[in-house]
This record gives sequence, structure tokens and C-alpha cells, in this order.
Amino acid sequence: MPEICRGINMNHKFTKATVCAVAAAMMMTGNGFYVEAAAGAKASLPAAGLSLALGEGSSIGDVRDGVKQKKAEQKKESAETQEAATETQTASETAAERSSKSAQDEETEQETATTEKETDIVEAVDPVLDEEEEESTEEEKKEKEEKQPEEEKETLIIAQVNDYVNIRSIPSTDGEIVGKLYNNSVGVLVSEEDDWYKMKSGNVEGYVKAEYFETGDKAKKIADEVGDRIATVNTETLRVRMEASLDAGILGLVPGGEELTVLEVENGFAKVSIEEGDGWVSMDYVEVRTEYVTAESIEEEKARLEKEQKAREEAKKAAEAAKKKLREEQQKKEEEKRAQEAAQQGADEAAPAAEEQVSAPVISSDGSLGTAVANYAKQFVGNPYVYGGTSLTNGADCSGFVMSVYKNFGVSLPHSSSADRNVGYAVGSLAEAQPGDVICYSGHVGIYVGGGQIVHASTEATGIKISNASYRKILAIRRIF
Repeated sequence: MPEICRGINMNHKFTKATVCAVAAAMMMTGNGFYVEAAAGAKASLPAAGLSLALGEGSSIGDVRDGVKQKKAEQKKESAETQEAATETQTASETAAERSSKSAQDEETEQETATTEKETDIVEAVDPVLDEEEEESTEEEKKEKEEKQPEEEKETLIIAQVNDYVNIRSIPSTDGEIVGKLYNNSVGVLVSEEDDWYKMKSGNVEGYVKAEYFETGDKAKKIADEVGDRIATVNTETLRVRMEASLDAGILGLVPGGEELTVLEVENGFAKVSIEEGDGWVSMDYVEVRTEYVTAESIEEEKARLEKEQKAREEAKKAAEAAKKKLREEQQKKEEEKRAQEAAQQGADEAAPAAEEQVSAPVISSDGSLGTAVANYAKQFVGNPYVYGGTSLTNGADCSGFVMSVYKNFGVSLPHSSSADRNVGYAVGSLAEAQPGDVICYSGHVGIYVGGGQIVHASTEATGIKISNASYRKILAIRRIF
């Protein structure tokens, strides 16, 4: 490589190739070259180093081909010259012949020098170009590998059982149980041994009976059906639009941090489910992931059961505290009422103030605090829906409504429908739900009132209303009391 190229310290190989090519061109033309001119050369030459202009419009490729051709011609001429010399070695050379030979030798030397210089050009630039091409190939392979879906790199297995299948430490029913895979749980196949699969799922690795699992294309199909694609809002307020365009009308608003169910993805937009219906959000404002049910280790199962038991105990304590508070408030109101009746002595009693029109929470006749919550919440039906609101009379959004209802029972809940999926403890199904349970949907939440119905702050158009609990896919049911 010419010294002028070795002195150039360039991080980007295309830039280095450009400068070296120009330097080589200068060598051909005999012109001087300075490193300070590199910026100007880069600006005026094509971006692709393989097509750089050299001299009178020739390219690196032209020079390379020319070098090969001239080397072939030199070899041929050398052979012819040697043959001619053998035939005439005994003849006397005239002055004209000597002169002709001298001119021919001079021309040959010039051509050889030119070829050597052109060879220097190719040798100076080729390593840079070759290195860039080789690096690009490796980068492309890596990029392609990263873009390849995980399920195509690995063999998925998915449990198809009534309840769960045990994961064992060895491929035998005598092996220690190290975890459980519930129905539709997804894992990755590590190896096969007779009628056992060695697999990994969640934080568990072990052996399972192959007969309880689907693999291959069928497993992928089931995984696509049972996996939940979730979009987490990463902006303060997300506009959900009627079509997959930022110019489309607004269907509804969703606060930051909420998690929405993704129905499909198209041209940089995700179709999501909210209370107002299915709409579109820009992928720039959400983070999309797919969640699968995975294995649970014995330790994780123990920790979960302990947490649920603790939640039940806390719920019981909260219920007792709420009942005590309600009894005290009821007793106080009864005393105030008797005192007021005694003072008024009759029908000229003044009308109650506006804020007293709403009945206070009371313990239900069956003593159930959940029923008391449901009955209290139902009296606000017909009041307005207000995005971000928490007022039961002047307007609340879905989570603000649930939060404010429970606040009157001494319970603090988050102002977030996504966060409500983790309050209290889990209820297995709608058939097991009781009045007062919190019913969670994609971007929405309500309170179960019994009879397969919920009360919820629905939309601006409908306000607070009662609906069938199964009108949309239920994501979670949580019990507070």
C-alpha cells in the first residue's frame, strides 16, 4: 500500500477506500495529494468505493482488468521476444535494428512501469475494499440472524393437558418433581430421550413425558393462539385512532403505563382493544411483547401460594376494618338523625345538602362487604365519564371509578386498569366471581355486581353504566374483600 494511504487514519472503510483511490489516481497523474483534501474528495466522489473515478473516468474495476490484460500481454511479448532472439542470435545487428530494439526496450520499460504503478493502485485499494465487503457480509448475517423469529431458531413444545404436567429431574417417573407446566404452557425442546423430552420453560429445566406435548408447526400454531400480545403505553397520553394513520380520527385516550391487548400489527401501527372499541396506535408510542404461560418451579409455586394466602389474610383484615368503620359511621348518622328530628319537630325539616343526596356505604343485609361495595357502586349509574377523573358524582374514568368506590370502604387502589390486575388475590373464573370483585379487561376495569354483570365508567357517550361482564375478553378477576 502506498505510504500516502498508510498515513490516513479513517474509521469508516468506505471513506478510507475513497481516499486511497484518489491517492492512487494522483500517483497515476503525478499530481500531489494532501490528507486535508479528504473531506472535499468524499463530498465530490460517489459514495460506493467500488465506482470511484480515477484519472480519465476509469474505475478501480477498469484498472484491475487493465492490470490483468497488460500482464498477459507482457508474458506473450516476452515469449515472442525470446523466440526472436533465439532465431537471430547469430545474425549481425545493424544500427537501425539496434535503434529499433532500443526504442522497443524503452517502450517496454514504460509499459512495465505503468503496469507496476497500476498494480500499486489495485494493491493499495483492494485490501480496503475486500475488508469492507467481508465485514458487510458478516454484519448482514448477524442482522439476519437477529431478525429471525425466536420460534424459528428453537423447537417449541406446548403442553396439552387438563390441568398440569410434572417436570422431573431425570427422564423417569422416579425423578424428583422440579416444576409444573400447566395447559397451553410453552417451552423449548432441548433434547429427546425415548418417550421423554428435556425442555426449558421459564426458570425451569427438566424432563417431561412427550405424550403430553405438541411440537413443530402444530405447537407454533397453538402458541400463536394462546399467546397474549401486549402493548405497554410509553407516552403520557396515547391517542387510539380509528384507522392506522396519525391523521385518522381519535377513538379514545389511554394513560401512560397502561397495557393493551394487541390484535394485529400493520405498517408501523398496532390494532388494540379499548373500551370504545378496536382502534390503532403508532408503534412509536407503545412497546409490544408476547406473553406465554411458562413453567412454574416448585419454589415459585410455594412463593405464589404463600403470597395468595397472605393476600387473603390481608383482605380479611381489611374487610373487618371496613365493617367496623361502616358500623361506626352508621351509628353516628343514626344519632345525628335522631338529634335533627328532635330539633326540627316535624315536616319543616330542611332538605339535605347536595352532597348528602348520595347514600353512604352500608353493610348489606347478608353481611357481605363485597355486596355492600356493589350496591354502593350502582347508585352512581348515569353519572358522567371523564378521562382522568375520580369523582363519583362529577365524572370519573374506569379505574378512577373503581378506586373511588373502594376508597369509601377504606381501601386504596391504583388509578390504573393495568395495575388493578394485581390487587387483592386472583379468582379463577367468572363463574366463581362474587359481588365486589374487580373485573379487568384490555385498557378497562369494572366492579362485579352479580348475575353476570358489572358496573363501570364506560365511555364519554354512555357514562357510568351496567353491562354484561362477558361483553369483552376478561383478563383478570381480583378479589379485594
